[in-house]
Formats: sequence, structure tokens, C-alpha cells
Amino acid sequence: MDNWAKLTSSIGSLNLGSNAGKLAKGFSSSVQATRERLGQVAVEDITELPQEYKDLEARVDALKAAQDQMLRVISVYGTAYDYPTQIQESLTEFGTTITTGLAAFAATNLKGTKLPVPAAPTSAPAEEHRKTLPHAIARSSASAAKTVGPNDRLGKALGAYAAASEKIGEAHAAQDDTILVNFVDPVRGSLTGPLQLAMNARNAVKASRLQLDSVKQTLKTATGSRQEQARLEVENAEDDLVQKTENAIQQMKAVLENPEPLKTLNELAKAQLAYHMAAAEALQACQTELEELSIEAEGDYRKSQG
Repeated sequence: MDNWAKLTSSIGSLNLGSNAGKLAKGFSSSVQATRERLGQVAVEDITELPQEYKDLEARVDALKAAQDQMLRVISVYGTAYDYPTQIQESLTEFGTTITTGLAAFAATNLKGTKLPVPAAPTSAPAEEHRKTLPHAIARSSASAAKTVGPNDRLGKALGAYAAASEKIGEAHAAQDDTILVNFVDPVRGSLTGPLQLAMNARNAVKASRLQLDSVKQTLKTATGSRQEQARLEVENAEDDLVQKTENAIQQMKAVLENPEPLKTLNELAKAQLAYHMAAAEALQACQTELEELSIEAEGDYRKSQG
């Protein structure tokens, strides 16, 4: 430990430029952090930060953890999270696009040559569909209705169900887009904006506190003219720590007093409510029609069996 003290003391006593001075401070702070981590510094030799600061630290950490936890789950709204056939359909669309592109290339570049020109695909490229389960159900039901026949009672029912599913799919897509814009993006912005500023301010406090405790250790072993210089360094380090602590407190308060987390959570619930209301309305209208068709079919069946 005497060797560490002599080394840091000799570095601090050098007449260095501003960049080199910062390097020396960083080195001494690193040494101090290492000694504390190894339990080589007495608890009473570690500067105690204000209780208000420590309480704010705990609250900011809790807020960050809560936002991280929510974001990990809610970010799923940016994916096709309920679309079981996404891969198969994407591959089909991709294959059609490739075929169309090759035909267009051949028509342009092989014209006038003796090489065979591939025929253009007879069908149009597959339409891009929203990758949601309700949209997939709507397409499946519409296809089934066409297979059965639109004039058939079951065909009519399938058509009604397809129309309802399409409405639900549109509400589903609107919900997902709204959640991404009004919840996911703002929360991510908070984690990389105001909250990050507060975390940076806290890191500055930690570095300043380590520097203060480092020069305090130097003062303990300083003698002669070096003692007065070390005393001035301690005073400057104390002033720096006070300033950085006050700044960090303000930054953390700004984060905690910001109503944005509550606003974004409200927007999340609003988007989900709008979706479920639209889905319930579409299903209610559809179910009423299906029940009528079901009653008619059951009546005809009983007559035929009578």
C-alpha cells in the first residue's frame, strides 16, 4: 500500500497538462476503487453521500428496472407475435417476388439475343398482408366461403365471419402501431434520454467521490510542502463532489417528477381498450348474424327429419 501511495503521490506532484492531469486523476480514482473493492479501505475513510442522494438513486434504479421489464414484453407488439404461418407465407411471397424480378431482368437484358427469354409469371405478385392472426383467419374464412359457395348458408356465415375477422385485424394492426408510437418509442427515448443523463450524472458523482477519497489518503501520508498541496487538492475535490452531487440530485428529480411514464402507460391501456372494444363490436354483429343462420339451418333440418 505504501508503494501505491508513493506512486499516486508522484503522479499528482508532476507538472502535467490538462489531459495528463485528467489521466492522473483517473488513475488515482481507479486505484481507490480497486482498494475499496478488495476491502483495503476502512469504512470510515469512504466519504458518505447525502441520504437524499442515496434515496433518489434507489428510486431511479427502480424506475429504470420497471421500464426495462415492461419494454422487454411490450416490444413484442412490433413483431408478428400471433401469426403462426408467418414463415411459410413470407417464403411464398419471397419466391413470387424473385420469379417476377428474374422475368423482368430477362425481358430487358436478353432481348435481341438468341438466348431463351423466360415467360413472365401468369399471376400477379402476392399481395403483402398484415401479419396478424385475425387477418389470417379472415383470409382463411373468405377462401372457405368461396369454396363452399357464397349462396350457401354456410358460405354466407363464413363470409360474415371473414368480414368480422378483417375488422378485428385492422383494429389489431392499429393497436400495435399505436402502442409502438405511444409507448415503446417514448420509453426507449426515456432510457436513452433523461434517464441516461441522470445515470451519467451519477457516474460523475462516483468518480468525484473516488477522487476525493484518493487525495484524502494522499494527505494522510504527505509531508512538507507536499502536505499543503494535498490539502488544497482535498478542498478542490470536496467542492467538485458537492457540485456534482447537487447536479445529479437535480437530474434524478427531473426523471422522477416527469409524468411521461404514467402517460405512456395510459396510452398503452387506451390502445388495448380501443382494440378490444372494436373486436367485441365486430364479433357481436357477426355472432348475431351467425345465430340467425344457425337457427334457420336447425329449423330446416328438423323439418327434413319430421
